[in-house]
Order: sequence, then C-alpha cells, then structure tokens
Amino acid sequence: MNGLRIGALARLVMLCTGTLGLVLAQLVVMRVVPSRRGALPLRFHRLTCWCLGVRTRVRGAPPPAGTGALIVANHVSWLDIGVIGAERELAFVAKSEVGEWPVVGFLANLQRTLYIDRQRRSATAGMAATMGARIANGEEVVLFAEGTTGDGTRILPFRSSLLGAAHQAMGDATADVTVYPLTITYTGWQGLPGGRGGRASLAWYGDTELWPHLKHVLECGAVDVELVWGEPIVMGRATSRKEATRLAEASVRKARQQAVTGRAEA
Repeated sequence: MNGLRIGALARLVMLCTGTLGLVLAQLVVMRVVPSRRGALPLRFHRLTCWCLGVRTRVRGAPPPAGTGALIVANHVSWLDIGVIGAERELAFVAKSEVGEWPVVGFLANLQRTLYIDRQRRSATAGMAATMGARIANGEEVVLFAEGTTGDGTRILPFRSSLLGAAHQAMGDATADVTVYPLTITYTGWQGLPGGRGGRASLAWYGDTELWPHLKHVLECGAVDVELVWGEPIVMGRATSRKEATRLAEASVRKARQQAVTGRAEA
C-alpha cells in the first residue's frame, strides 16, 4: 500500500478491523444503552494508540471523574484525539468541517463531538449552550484553544471566545466552572528525544496531507508523548474568561518548556 512496510501494514489492518467491530458495537450501544456510549470510544482510542505504537506519559492531576470540566489543550496533530481520548471518557469541540469529512466525521459523530461553525457567529450560541449542558451533566469537554494545530514546539495564542460559554453550565453567566489546562508534547520515538525537527515531523499542520502523515506515524514504530495536567482554574465570579484563558495558556507554555528542555521557564 504505497510502499508501507509489512509491520506497519499489519498494524493498519488491525486498526481498521478493530475499528469496524467497535463501530458496529457503538451503533447498538447508542440505541440500546445510550448511558454507556462513552465506553467504546475510549476503547477505540486505546486501540488506535496501541496500533500506532503511542506510548504516553502522564503528569499532574486530571479532573475528578463525573464532576464535569472544561479541558483546555494545545493542538499538535490528529493524533491528539486518540492520545487524550485513550485516557478518559470525554467529548471534543471541533470545527464544523470535521463533521463532513469521510470516515473521520462519522467517527466523530459517534463520540458526540461538538461542532462550531466559524463562518456563522450565530451558531456559536447554540453550541455553547450544548457545551454548558454537557459540563453541567458531569461530562468533560476538550477545547483546543489555539483554534488550529501548531508545529509541535511553539504554542500559539489561546482564544478566549469559547471559554466564556462554559458559564452556561449552571445557567448563570457568573457561575464558577473549573478549567483544566492540558499540555500535549510529542517528545520523540523509540525512546529517543526527537528535537525540534522530530516534533515537527509528528505534528500535523499547514498543508500536511493526512495519508503521508499517517504512514510516517505507522512507520515510526513507537511514538512518545507527554500529557501534563496543569493546576485547575476556577473561572467565573473571581476570574474572567480572558484571565482564565491567559492563565491556561501560561500553564501550557510552562509545561511545554519543561517537556522540550527538561527545565522550567525562568
């Protein structure tokens, strides 16, 4: 398959076969026991990470299960979805175009992804209300606050426009909601540090096409990634959405600096 090595091809076949089985099972679960619809996406993401050789190191304390939280993360690659999704049951916020992509959009819909239409500001209010309801119901929602993917080393400015929407979780724009910063860093492969060039090769940004990037990840053999949970930020009465965004971005920048250099920013 376009020069794919035997081992990589075997892992791709396992991923496709396992995905088909889980999709069929998820369709049944969503109809019969919808309260358990988050369990199979978790297994799908773990299968994806296993087939792609992803090895994850986690630092920091994640949100307590069932309490509802807005997780604010940086964005590096399509692989981020699997890396985060393999850790816990949650939902993602994505641009509306994702829902229309072949296969990917179908899988995203099975995980009840929240979509935002960047071309229609009026659509943001409806998505915000849904996000708030999800959080109020004890779910965790992941927002990639940069609005796009980066090169694996730099952190782009976080956008505050969606963070304020989480206040609707309690039906009160001044109510408190807890924001959890999460930093994703691809540190290398096969146990060796990748450096700036290595991190860029694992990032999916700019005009990078999906299939060549997927092929590269498959042939890496083992991809090392670090997830760092920052200190929670209580957004609401005492901390505005803009201040919460600033604090979350600072937390992610500090964790990225530690991940790539081994030391904190001065």
